[in-house]
Amino acid sequence: MNEIFEKRKKIIYEFICDEFYVPMKLKELAMLLQVPKDQRDALKEVMDSLEAEGKVHVTQKGKYVKGEGHRLVGIFQAHAKGFGFVTIEGEEEDIFISIDDINGAMQGDEVEIAITRAPQGMRKEGKILKIIKRGTQRLVGFYQARKGYGFVVPDNARYLQDIYVPAERSKGAVTGHKVVVELTSYGNENKKPEGKVVEILGHVNDPGVDILSIVKGYDLPIEFPEKVLNQAERVATPVSGADMAGRKDIRSWQTVTIDGEDAKDLDDAITLTKDGDDYVLGVHIADVTNYVQENSALDREALKRGTSVYLADRVIPMLPHILSNGMCSLNAGEDRLALSCIMTVDAKGNVKDHEIAETVICVDERMSYTSVKKILEDRDPEETARYEKLVPMFRLMEELSVILREKRHKRGAIDFDFPEAKVILDENGIPQEIKAYERNVATKIIEDFMLLANETVAEEYFWQEIPFVYRVHEAPDEDKMKKLITFIQNFGYTIHVPKGQEIRPKEIQKLIDRIEGTQEEAMISRLTLRSMKQAKYTPDNSGHFGLATQYYTHFTSPIRRYPDLQIHRIIKDNLRGRMSNNRREHYEAILPEVTMNASTLERRAEEAERETVKLKKVQYMKQFMGEEFEGVVSGITKWGIYVELPNTVEGLVHVVNMKDDHYDYDEATYQMIGEHTRKTFSLGQKVCVRVIGCDIITRTIDFELLKERKSQNGKETGKTDCE
Repeated sequence: MNEIFEKRKKIIYEFICDEFYVPMKLKELAMLLQVPKDQRDALKEVMDSLEAEGKVHVTQKGKYVKGEGHRLVGIFQAHAKGFGFVTIEGEEEDIFISIDDINGAMQGDEVEIAITRAPQGMRKEGKILKIIKRGTQRLVGFYQARKGYGFVVPDNARYLQDIYVPAERSKGAVTGHKVVVELTSYGNENKKPEGKVVEILGHVNDPGVDILSIVKGYDLPIEFPEKVLNQAERVATPVSGADMAGRKDIRSWQTVTIDGEDAKDLDDAITLTKDGDDYVLGVHIADVTNYVQENSALDREALKRGTSVYLADRVIPMLPHILSNGMCSLNAGEDRLALSCIMTVDAKGNVKDHEIAETVICVDERMSYTSVKKILEDRDPEETARYEKLVPMFRLMEELSVILREKRHKRGAIDFDFPEAKVILDENGIPQEIKAYERNVATKIIEDFMLLANETVAEEYFWQEIPFVYRVHEAPDEDKMKKLITFIQNFGYTIHVPKGQEIRPKEIQKLIDRIEGTQEEAMISRLTLRSMKQAKYTPDNSGHFGLATQYYTHFTSPIRRYPDLQIHRIIKDNLRGRMSNNRREHYEAILPEVTMNASTLERRAEEAERETVKLKKVQYMKQFMGEEFEGVVSGITKWGIYVELPNTVEGLVHVVNMKDDHYDYDEATYQMIGEHTRKTFSLGQKVCVRVIGCDIITRTIDFELLKERKSQNGKETGKTDCE
């Protein structure tokens, strides 16, 4: 019987591969092949089998075409539960790959897939046909010794198998060491991957080894090559008269930097005065390109790094410290070269006029966000007296900031105000405190001024039609927005989308305004954010949806972001009259790769930073095992409920630990509903939890739900005070 089935498959596949074949539906195929009606189910089985093998593909109109034509290439992203997704450039959504269709692929591999299912309005599914290129050569993990051999348990849960290491290739590692292992074989269904230890990072309990493991796991470059360091030393010379020649000298302008207390790379300074009813705002950015020449060793290293990476206990800079904390940092009391955007802003927040110029500045005072907050918000008399000469400018800054923020709000810029986690460590890297890092008047001032400078520069260069780097944020995916709209209707909210048109950012901002202060605010804000696309760098300007602006770039941080450095180079070529046809062609040729590289490295840095914070949160919460906390439901999945505490720590209440009932996940309403009690858990709901597990290897925290307090008559009060 199986032979007959395979023979039918072969005949039909050859028929579909014929050059004269025209795509047909199942009914049309049956008629052409003269398949009787009572045997059409058998034909459907044959076609399903061919589709599962990737040999044929069903179009959206239900017609069968040769599968080869719909084979796609992308990057495999594994999930700890065994399945995965393939990210394909140009595709709106990742392709789901079931555990049975992975075909030996590992996290990061470049793979060829065939689409096996494409249900209307749902995620496509696929099957990995072959591995084109392995994405992983080295892994970081926990070494465990056995008699005559050892194995490495990868830190990254996306790598599902342990790595076998022969004893002679262990480099002397012992149980408890964190190691870097190089893969020598990727294994198969019957054999584990094999590797050799190339570096021992230290014992798992040694200070700093935890974060070093993350650094190595993401392949973040730590040390600068000697050639780069030597070049940095040579170019980091004090500002000379020759350096200042031809520049706008604004050292006499009252100038400040405003940053966090622990910041060392100060790349933006502010000046602000009033001219009648207009504000004259100067945003002065360190002229890093003066020291980092195109295609120099410094430039190539910066391009390779893409961005500085800010981890809990260290900064991995894009440029050597002698530049990032020295000559390129706008340190108070020292002459510094800058690229300035000086804007005349009217009382409504419109930029009436602007000048982009090479300048020389001298910062009067290095201010912190805390200090400026004390002056403007707290009205602290001591701090106000200490910076008496600068206070009028700070008051002016607050005034202009409010105007700019209101203007952005009116045009529909979306302002998600989620508190970030601030991790406080001791000298051994042990977390002492984790708290929500709230925005204040000072952080908002700098944010508003940087946004304005970025928009002004982007618009200027867009209309000059010069090759440029833009920061773009595309409109949300239509299907994701439909799901969001359906969900928020349960709470009496809606988002207006004009028929046949894309959603406008103003409509999302209206929603954010309406939910402000409500119990469901955090939940709907999170879901809205998850419905958005990620911002990226590109030479093509398609606007920034989240900021509701047609023009946006990253101009303000060339010490720590390569795109900003690239933009400064273009601006200076233009200002100096060097933007010849050859230079235009040069930038047109390099910018697609530069921007794609920068976007990729930005994602890597963000993931490493996120993993570091997750790790420190787990370490911090270990001391609270068995203790009770109040939190809010921040996420709901098939496997359980995520609960976030006020200090931003998030943990999972696994569905198997919800023992009072059998709970099912309702995907349409993002709710967990009890089968018998009909008890419902919703996003944003306050709950009480107990800490029952902290796993440093997987960087996860487990909670269990506590029963709500009973009132005197035995009924649930609904209160969530943890007493």
